[in-house]
Amino acid sequence: MRKRNIKISKSRKDTYAIIVDGETEVWYFQMLKRNESSLQINIEPKIPQKKKLSDQYKKVCELSEDYTKVFWIIDLDVVIKESKKIELEGYLKEIKKKNIENIITIFNNPCLEFWFLLHFIQTTKYFPKCKDVEKQLTKQLKDYEKTRKYFTKQDNDIYLKLKPKLSTALKNTKRTKRGNLEEIKRGICEMNLFFETEEIKNIFD
Repeated sequence: MRKRNIKISKSRKDTYAIIVDGETEVWYFQMLKRNESSLQINIEPKIPQKKKLSDQYKKVCELSEDYTKVFWIIDLDVVIKESKKIELEGYLKEIKKKNIENIITIFNNPCLEFWFLLHFIQTTKYFPKCKDVEKQLTKQLKDYEKTRKYFTKQDNDIYLKLKPKLSTALKNTKRTKRGNLEEIKRGICEMNLFFETEEIKNIFD
């Protein structure tokens, strides 16, 4: 099948869009952007006005026309809770069918906090709820709070707290696998798909 001809405007050539459904992801990527001054691309984390899975999918497809890469970060706890696994599978098949190669889907099960936890321990344990991960995370980050103030504190934000252990986290993601969405009973983290993108990876070499 012929690859889709993606028209990317020159003004947005070096821009990555990140579609998320929560503020936690936005704060984290904003702090990455704030601290990595050598980053040669612009990262724009976005929360769609409508957070339904269908609206996220539509937004991701729209942005793929103008951005070099679009990362769609999906918390599977929400997908599972709302019984949207079959719907999500359908969108993944559509992206593949349309050959939209600049859309990269990233799964976290149950949520982004599992990525934070992998900075400290290696685990594929299944946490049904994000609060269960947060409880484990506070054993490593004693002062952890899911607040803007905590995530964005000057000179001590969430990205700076975790950065020294980034290589450990990336190694630990290798042990998690996406597999069949209908049979998810383990922790999943695919944040390595973002950090191992060539333009991102270069700043850590």
